[in-house]
Order: sequence, then C-alpha cells, then structure tokens
Amino acid sequence: MRFVPTGIAGVVRVEAEPQADDRGLFARLHCPEEFAAAGIPFAPVQTSVSRNPIGGTLRGLHYQAAPHAETKMVRVTRGRVFDVAVDLRADSPTHRRWTAAELSAENLVGLFIPEGVAHGFLTLEPDSDVLYQIAPGYRPGYEAGVRWDDPAFAIDWPARPQLISPRDAGYPDYPRA
Repeated sequence: MRFVPTGIAGVVRVEAEPQADDRGLFARLHCPEEFAAAGIPFAPVQTSVSRNPIGGTLRGLHYQAAPHAETKMVRVTRGRVFDVAVDLRADSPTHRRWTAAELSAENLVGLFIPEGVAHGFLTLEPDSDVLYQIAPGYRPGYEAGVRWDDPAFAIDWPARPQLISPRDAGYPDYPRA
C-alpha cells in the first residue's frame, strides 16, 4: 500500500498495489502493521456498507461527535464516487478546508479520515457501493453533520446532487468564528 498525504492533516489517500496475472488481481486493502508504520494506528472494529442505486446521490457531510468520534477508512467496492473530507478541528491549521478523491472499484483507492473530520460523497454513477471500516464502533446519539453546500467550505462538487436526504440537506451553517 502507498500512503499519500492530502492537504488536510491526517487525511490520507491509501492506494492499493495490486498484483495481477491471468486470473485477475490481488491487493491488500488494510494491514494494521503497514498502517502503523505509516503513522496511522488504525484497527477497525466495525465494517459497514452504503448501497447507492441512483447516480448523483449525495451522502454527508457526516461525523461522530466527541466523546465517541470515529476514524474511517472509506473505499468503493462497486461504482465510482467523489469522496470529500472537511476538517472541523478548530485547532487544526487546515480548519474548514476540504480535500477530495475519486474512489472507484477500478482504482482501488481509499481515503482515511481521522476524528474531527466530516465525510461525504457524491455518486458519479448508478449502483455505487461504499465500504466503511470504522474505529471505534458506532454509538447512537452522537451523529452530527455539516451541510454539503455550506459556503464556509466552498466545496467544488463535480455536479449538483440528484438525491439527498432531508437531514443532509438541512444541516445549519457552520459557525464562522
């Protein structure tokens, strides 16, 4: 695996290094020792999937609030998404900045998202499945989010969403202070 820093502290693009032959390919997607050697101590305890049949579906921007904040490793197992991370850590030099990566079943790229960073994505084609590895496990009542189109972040989405939940569309403006 290759660990490529992004413009947001702690958000890392994780690129698989597939071995291919006539049968197809094999690629390691998570190895605790390799993550630790890259300075990312990540031992997921939960794996979840988001199935998105409609292209242009937007989910996010979500995070878990303290004291049950989560770290996530996000990959696409089918389809293609524009994946976004927004730094909400008030003490971070990249506070309110965002980074994005195209994740697809083809490119085998993943995005590691640390605590305090909101996550969301826009499906770029129908039938896109997003796989999440999460640590620690989900705790009800600590879900939170920020609006996908909040001017505080000025995210350059590749298209307008065709489908978004009322909850995700209705998050309030992020505090400007």
